[in-house]
Amino acid sequence: MDRAKIEKKYEPLSPFELKDKLISMTQNPQIKMMLNAGRGNPNWVAVQPREAYFLFGFFALEEAHRVMSRPGLAGSPDSKGTADRFLEFCSVHAEQNGAGFLRNAFSYVTAKLELDGDSFVGEMVDAILGDHYPTPDRVLKNTQKIVRAYLNNTMCNDDPPDGTMDIFVTEGGTAAMTYIFNTLRENGLIQTGDKIALGTPIFTPYIEIPVLNDYQLVEIEVEQDENDNWQYPDEELDKLADPSIKAFFLVNPSNPASVSMADRSLEKLAELVRTTRKDLIILTDDVYGTFVNGFKSLVAIAPRNTILVYSYSKYFGATGWRLGAIGIYEDNVLDEMITALPEKKKKELHERYRTIATDPSKIKFIDRLVADSRTVALNHTAGLSTPQQVMMVFFSLQELLDSDSHLYKKEMQDIVHERYETLYKALGTVGPELPCFACYYTTIDIKKLALQRYGEEFRSWMEKAHEPIDFVWRLASEKGIVLMDGGGFDAPEMSVRVSLANLFKADYAKIGIGISDLLDEYRKEWEESR
Repeated sequence: MDRAKIEKKYEPLSPFELKDKLISMTQNPQIKMMLNAGRGNPNWVAVQPREAYFLFGFFALEEAHRVMSRPGLAGSPDSKGTADRFLEFCSVHAEQNGAGFLRNAFSYVTAKLELDGDSFVGEMVDAILGDHYPTPDRVLKNTQKIVRAYLNNTMCNDDPPDGTMDIFVTEGGTAAMTYIFNTLRENGLIQTGDKIALGTPIFTPYIEIPVLNDYQLVEIEVEQDENDNWQYPDEELDKLADPSIKAFFLVNPSNPASVSMADRSLEKLAELVRTTRKDLIILTDDVYGTFVNGFKSLVAIAPRNTILVYSYSKYFGATGWRLGAIGIYEDNVLDEMITALPEKKKKELHERYRTIATDPSKIKFIDRLVADSRTVALNHTAGLSTPQQVMMVFFSLQELLDSDSHLYKKEMQDIVHERYETLYKALGTVGPELPCFACYYTTIDIKKLALQRYGEEFRSWMEKAHEPIDFVWRLASEKGIVLMDGGGFDAPEMSVRVSLANLFKADYAKIGIGISDLLDEYRKEWEESR
């Protein structure tokens, strides 16, 4: 079977599944080293909150032994007086890594957030030991206040709108999205055949989920303009004025382009939901927002309509921890829409949730998310594991403690920007200077690069002579370089997404050279065919 026929067979796959095939193709004796800049797992870890976490575990065990100490076991700690003992522990262990962070964290939450010291330390001790079910199941009491402060700081540029954001902590951003889609469907807020808008290009699973048999939604693309710094043209956002579109799902900053929405687009959307589309549901995945200075999420400018999804995975190098959060303001259109459902649907929902509340009609949407995440019947065992919530608290506190100097953020930005510049220098060009650029990924339009280097005739030949995935296919099989196929994200066909997070600086020079060399090989083939 020739290469084109094989490629056709693999083209329907998600780029994440195609990636596995590309990796297998690099297992070639002629390829000395594979460079995988496909999936965006970062190759860094935030050190200070981890040091604090592991040291705090020893304090928690001391607290447990105070209650009961027998061979191989201890008791469930009591929070009374725990703050004083904690501060003494920090003093005794002052020379150990993590002690300074713990002291500063305690000072911040008690002074700035006005949390009770015993309550905070007691919650963290019990949580890190993991000896109770998460209670409350949606999020621990003090944990919610700290996570909320973090999201206000990072997602709202420290200028949150009026009102209070409720938090549901989840097993990463992907779990959050799964729960949201399911609860929107179960509560009749999206139904089979409904139209939803997707901000494209977009993370491929968000293209794939709505059309599954579970949902059978009709997708309307709201397309970013590659030639306008990957921003949404006004005429694309105008599509959202159509009342038949129930929801707008987007990633901001975008994936794969890695660019956040311009102020003009944020303001246009805010005006839309204030006036003609008060019922529009906005679901925004803002995992890369912490890489952009002055970032503002749609939850900051359209809080009544927006469901915020955030994951700690990329910024803190914590994909294995599975730490995500859903944020929904207490005053929101989702609860209003549930109240306005037809009586028949209300009766169905009464039956669905009647075992967990005496008046199911008063259960908020965010609490329905929690119940649905455990198929309602297991609601009493819902919630993110408590040791995970402690890690989430410490990650949040690192950023809150660093909110004046932003030393950690600057390090993150320096890492990805150095890799970006190295890649494009090796490619023989200058990367686009994009405003609001997270720089976690970059998307290289191979056809546009072909046009710039060798002209329209060559570009046209390359497009007609080769399958859309041929470039990533040959990069893997001939160069040992694994990149994501941009077309799978609804980016231009024969574009590639390069993760700037998971390899070292020198590796990106090799990737740039590999892309350039392969394009030269296409040119030679074209010249021979003429």
